[in-house]
Amino acid sequence: MVTQRPETQPTQRQPVRRTLKALVRCGMLMGLLCASVSGTALAEDSTVHNWTTSGNVTVADRFPDVQASGIARLPDGRIVLSLPTSAQRHKGPVLVTWTQGQLTPFPSKAAQSKIISPLGMTVDTNGQLWLLDEGVRAGSKAKAKPALLHIDPKTNRIVRRYAFGTPAVRPNSHVNDVRVDLTHGSAGTAFVSDTSQTTHPALLVVDLASGKVRRILEETVSVSPVPGFVMEADGRLGRYDAEHPTVPQGGVDGVALSADSTRLYWSPLSSRRLYSAPTAVLADPNATEATLEAAVKDEGEVGIMDGMMTAPDGSLYVTDIERHAVVRRAPDGSLSLVAQDARLIAPDSMAFDGNTILLTVGQWARLPDFHNGKDMQERPYILVRITPPEVAASTQPAQQ
Repeated sequence: MVTQRPETQPTQRQPVRRTLKALVRCGMLMGLLCASVSGTALAEDSTVHNWTTSGNVTVADRFPDVQASGIARLPDGRIVLSLPTSAQRHKGPVLVTWTQGQLTPFPSKAAQSKIISPLGMTVDTNGQLWLLDEGVRAGSKAKAKPALLHIDPKTNRIVRRYAFGTPAVRPNSHVNDVRVDLTHGSAGTAFVSDTSQTTHPALLVVDLASGKVRRILEETVSVSPVPGFVMEADGRLGRYDAEHPTVPQGGVDGVALSADSTRLYWSPLSSRRLYSAPTAVLADPNATEATLEAAVKDEGEVGIMDGMMTAPDGSLYVTDIERHAVVRRAPDGSLSLVAQDARLIAPDSMAFDGNTILLTVGQWARLPDFHNGKDMQERPYILVRITPPEVAASTQPAQQ
């Protein structure tokens, strides 16, 4: 043992000086011992808890060849999936009912020839199914024939097809999602999002009695991409570029009705903000564009969403592409995380199934369009089931 002589015992200032000298030496030895110690992961290092998974997401089914997008639950419990062909073609039916391990043509096998590329869908308060058909297949040079289809689940037949022509749609239109309000118009009113392939997004308002379609709020702030917008998709950052997209992008995408059908909610894909307006104003054929714009309310930031649905309590459930998650927006505007999982590459559309949520999962950011023609998708595609936190908590055994 080496003892220190009394005359050299440190004063109160000496330990501080030695500490400062050590820090200086550490700074001068960048990349050596000090750097290696500070950069080493230790067991006590903090992490972002539950980033990889919230633990309440399970795979309900896997599809080797088809990627589901839209989803709806019929009154009799059947689950309907849309299998679009606008991004990539596939064999077999394009609209199906799903049971685990089986896809059955819906509303019938014969009806498949009348549907080109189904996407968003909804079930109205009378139990009727409404389906958007993009009207175009990948690689086809034929003019797109977008339409809204009314399907009666009781008779399993297409009741009516509402064709969208000019000026309601443009050559670069991309009809995406739909909600049906039966409280306005003699037969109801459908609200359709036109995300647009380039720079002309808008909402479409369909009078279901006459079939007349109005194009409203075109290129206004609430339906448009944010200039210079940057988003993360599947681990890649991309800036909005109408001519050269590097990630999925566009204008108004998901739409939802309030539980009492008095308000319509929507959000542009290349944005993090939620907007709403009274359905009474949007459905009014005499409302001017100035009146429509004045009626729009900025509901604040939520996240980059694709699908959206309304719960009976008035809360909104929205998918969150950047967080690979589903988020709940309570009636008071507060936000909470419902589920988060690395497998939710591009969470798409949702439907309540009992006290759980069924969610389609896309791989849109991996399409060849965003990778210089190379297909980066990984099969199989998946459909997942989410048990909301409050449901999971209620099923836990009581603590002693």
